[in-house]
Amino acid sequence: MRRYFPPGWRGLFLLLLAAAGCGRELPLAQPAPGWAGLPAASDPWNPRTWTRVLRNDGFLVGYSDVRGNPLWVTYRLTGANPQPHHARPAGFRSDGRGLFPVAPVDYSRSGYDRGHLAPNHAIDLVYGQEAQRETFLMTNIAPQRPNLNRKLWQRLEEVELDRFLARFGALWVLTGTVFDERIQRLKTAWRVEVPDAFFKIYLVPRTDRPPLLLAFVMPQDVKGNEPLDHYLVSVDRVEELTGFDFFPNLDDALERQVESVADGGAWNLAAVSRLPGRYH
Repeated sequence: MRRYFPPGWRGLFLLLLAAAGCGRELPLAQPAPGWAGLPAASDPWNPRTWTRVLRNDGFLVGYSDVRGNPLWVTYRLTGANPQPHHARPAGFRSDGRGLFPVAPVDYSRSGYDRGHLAPNHAIDLVYGQEAQRETFLMTNIAPQRPNLNRKLWQRLEEVELDRFLARFGALWVLTGTVFDERIQRLKTAWRVEVPDAFFKIYLVPRTDRPPLLLAFVMPQDVKGNEPLDHYLVSVDRVEELTGFDFFPNLDDALERQVESVADGGAWNLAAVSRLPGRYH
């Protein structure tokens, strides 16, 4: 029998119970990957931005039981000591840490792909096979249109691993979902809300200069062959769209300086924006 998110105060009460019951995740997860603090909701009273931090091998998930989606995922990639490449796992898995666990079958015949936020290939190369398996937990998955998931998003993930990581040697990544005020849910699973867009934020810390930042917002209705730099935005814009402060421990003056610009020059973005995907 399918379980659906209960309406009204009963749902809010169950969410509060879940937050208390899964509180063990928080002390475990807090010291794990995150640069200048984990994302913080601008309005902590807005249930649409409520998240529980789920710790995985190599990445953290800010998961929303209200939306049935990860709202953000953060991980760090390094080029040192790469792991052997492993075959893609056989399938996706439900995550019992969810209050209303989403099942892989919930996406079947929905018109949407099961889109990874922490990418399985990059996590496999940096953190190994067990970490790769954890990217197939449904708490790391969000509904993506095929042209986004298999084309444009895949191209960005390839540039992330093959170009950005090679250029800088190490980088932090924040990625997640964007929703507007109109609520749309999977026709096959009411508890899973459909994002309107997805974001990626890349950060390279520097000891003697401000950190380098690069951000994208990609909508669901892409064709897939568009240049990546068409979707370049400032971090401020991503925060405005999502309701999160992504680097809450960053000095305020420095934050205003680096989060307000959208410039891909230091990343050589123009040279990689039109690269074809590896499989298309």
